[in-house]
Amino acid sequence: MSIEAEIQQRLERDFSPSYLHIENESYRHHVPAGSESHFKVAVVSEQFEGKRLLLRHKQVHACLVDLLSGPVHALALHTFTPQEWVSHQQIPDSPNCRGS
Repeated sequence: MSIEAEIQQRLERDFSPSYLHIENESYRHHVPAGSESHFKVAVVSEQFEGKRLLLRHKQVHACLVDLLSGPVHALALHTFTPQEWVSHQQIPDSPNCRGS
């Protein structure tokens, strides 16, 4: 199973998201072609209701802990409640880390 598929499976299992976006951004970094080391993730879940951003990120990190201590070098997280997503509905662009 690919790293991206593993991330998707775990986030769906643990957060039952109403919206989930996973983007492999490894190509923006100095890594071999086909790498799965840098990801941007947006998760919209009712489980984030009443929780501060730091706690939301800790929950996602706990879900992916072994991947983050192994093959995943970087994870850009964007976590929203369903109500926040209604007014936001936009995932910020990541900076281009290749220096171009």
